[in-house]
Amino acid sequence: MTDDQTTPKTRVADAFAGVLDDIEPGLGLSDPRPIAVGARHPHRETFDRELQEVKDSVLRMGSLVEEAIRAAIDSLVRHDADAATAVIVADAGINEVQRKVAAMITATIATQAPVARDLRFLLTLDHVAYELERMGDHAASVAKQARKMAPYPPLKGYVDLPRMSEAVAQLVHGVLRALVDIDHVRAREVAAMDDEVDALYHRIFDDVLELMRQDPANVDRGARILFAAYYLERIGDRSTNIAEDVVFLATGDIEDLNP
Repeated sequence: MTDDQTTPKTRVADAFAGVLDDIEPGLGLSDPRPIAVGARHPHRETFDRELQEVKDSVLRMGSLVEEAIRAAIDSLVRHDADAATAVIVADAGINEVQRKVAAMITATIATQAPVARDLRFLLTLDHVAYELERMGDHAASVAKQARKMAPYPPLKGYVDLPRMSEAVAQLVHGVLRALVDIDHVRAREVAAMDDEVDALYHRIFDDVLELMRQDPANVDRGARILFAAYYLERIGDRSTNIAEDVVFLATGDIEDLNP
């Protein structure tokens, strides 16, 4: 887990430490064993409906983020400044969904008083929504670089940036599937895929530096490619954070999948 990601999860763990200590390790949402009668709140049908609304909103956020990543790089490759601007503007929609998710989770906890697995699920979804919102910001930042590079010819086909973008989009898609299935095995596999993203980032960094050394005219475009690659690399790290959330949701254990 990256340093700037630990604060939200740490706050969650600290705030609900007393509750989480009572959760039986390994007891995930897919576990067939029933929750103890004392742990079941009296308005289960209402809670289930509200929980489903939260889940649907989080998955919608993930879909919007995945779309934004691909659209940002597509605008770069096509030199389409208007398309890049559309990605930047659309980020406000992702932010709005995140605010609604946070409000729904707060209201559900306040009115339904969930405990055990239900509380853990809501807290996990809250953190996932936070990570997705930041991913949307990073995708918009990639689009900002694409908009600035649109008037100029590509620098060596933008090196491996399109390939890196697709790898990151697949990473987001894979971790969301792991979240839907509460699959900690798949979550760990997805987190391991971030190694490819990191390798592409380092390759792009080295290649662009060499191009910049060869010709000072490459510096401006090269710097913007490096910025875009950095934002994509951050999305990969945040996807790994979500994978850690899935492991936490399924097992109750907090693991560092990105040491």
